Amino acid sequence: MKQVRPKRGAASDPTHTHPIAVVAERTGLTQDVLRVWERRYRAVEPKRSASGQRVYTDADLERLRLLHAATRAGRSIGQIARLSDKALATMVKQDDTARAERVSVTTQPIDEAGLVTVALSLAQSLHPSQLDDHLRRASVMLGLPEFLSRVAVPLLRRIGDEWHAGRFTPAQEHFASAVLYDIIVERMRAFAPSDDAPRILIATPAGERHAIGAALVGAGAAVEGCRVIYLGVDLPAQEIVAAAIASNVSVVALSVLYVEDRERILGELRAVRSRLPSGIPLFVGGSGALTLARELSAPGIDGRRRPASPTDTPDRGERIYRRAPFAYAARAGRKSARPRASTR
Repeated sequence: MKQVRPKRGAASDPTHTHPIAVVAERTGLTQDVLRVWERRYRAVEPKRSASGQRVYTDADLERLRLLHAATRAGRSIGQIARLSDKALATMVKQDDTARAERVSVTTQPIDEAGLVTVALSLAQSLHPSQLDDHLRRASVMLGLPEFLSRVAVPLLRRIGDEWHAGRFTPAQEHFASAVLYDIIVERMRAFAPSDDAPRILIATPAGERHAIGAALVGAGAAVEGCRVIYLGVDLPAQEIVAAAIASNVSVVALSVLYVEDRERILGELRAVRSRLPSGIPLFVGGSGALTLARELSAPGIDGRRRPASPTDTPDRGERIYRRAPFAYAARAGRKSARPRASTR
């Protein structure tokens, strides 16, 4: 799609301009989000009134509605802020069509297993655009929570099984994981939590370079209304702790999928726990965390696992998924009286 820089300016007739409070009311976006979208992404460039206040044109208002609709479908504002109004309108129309397809399926359940099988075939054939489109449509049809537990996790499990059986190459596994990761992170970042939302820091410790587990937890946290501080992979303990303190988080959640150097990973996790303030719980999840459970119980680290074992039934996996650390973060955020640093 063609990307263009939004045009600056405002209508000369003041009756066709709107203050930021009116724009927030009509678009459903908060005033803080409107300011961030302007300053950081230049999604629109409102004119200033004589008193220095932002004023938005009817065209600005319509563009913001389109942007809001596109982000609600799971896209990152950073990826769409520079698109033309025409491209945005086309994108939103396509999203509405996919959503209508989901709603129209009222007499029979969506075949999640079929969605996973198709995705597996596309991954094996190394079709990037087809796989991306298929998974994005599935996420719209199912909604993010169901997409994570019914498609994303089973797909990763199937890919792992195929790799162990020798039917998937490392290149195919990396390709599929990369496509899925991009979609999950985009959906995670599209959520705009409230100003007082509980904060959860998500990362992987030094020595763990697999990002997909952390992305799954981050997306789930965003769905639950948490403000996600997502740091990515392979971070030393001191960096994780410094970011947690600076961000004033309620919970730290670390993902460990594979343990290549047992002593190094254990040392990093223990270092995080020892340096982290006692009032901040530390969760460690992922299939790799299971192998460390005995050693981690003594330092007071809460080990959690994702539903990624071949022995997990969907129902059991769903229950495990619902007990993920972001649920704790939401409860801690509501109950805690601990003052929080300003995000502004």
